[in-house]
Amino acid sequence: MEQQPSKIADVLADVGPRLKRLRTRRGVTLTALAEATGISKSTLSRLESGQRRPSLELLLPIAQAHQVPLDELVGAPEVGDPRVRLAPRRAGDKVIVPLTRQPGPLQALKVVIPADRGEPEPRVHEGYEWMYVLAGRLRLVLGEHDLVLGPGEAAEFDTRVPHWFGSAGDGPVEFLSLLGRQGERMHFRARPRPREI
Repeated sequence: MEQQPSKIADVLADVGPRLKRLRTRRGVTLTALAEATGISKSTLSRLESGQRRPSLELLLPIAQAHQVPLDELVGAPEVGDPRVRLAPRRAGDKVIVPLTRQPGPLQALKVVIPADRGEPEPRVHEGYEWMYVLAGRLRLVLGEHDLVLGPGEAAEFDTRVPHWFGSAGDGPVEFLSLLGRQGERMHFRARPRPREI
């Protein structure tokens, strides 16, 4: 019977390093995790270093913030349904499906924009964006460039450059978007859109 408490102690001892690996692998700071969970930075730090014993009250909010099952935090064997349940949301005329659910510097989205979004209204914000067209034709206005991307084409750019995007065809456009914080120069992977005379 002494073997059982030893196994429990081993599992509990592994929780801290597992929490730290999960957080750092996802690029989440202690500050961001503290904001997402309501648990203080010092408590999270002590949990990760093994100085604080893990409890359900601490592990449940962390599991929710990372969008992982509690089993993953304590090292239980994987079982169950591996499917991810995606919840689309509307932003004006766009349908956005978040593909990442944990807090962090990089967010992935699937975006569907219907045809005819009107005249471009370029905007700027901090960050960096990468787009990959899945279906339809994407019009990307970036600074002085006016581009059309088709399925399989991608673009990446610093979002501090005025930009706008919408459908370039008669139907909707569907694309993947990765949004990050760091700014980098754009690389074009599409031909410029022909200008009408």
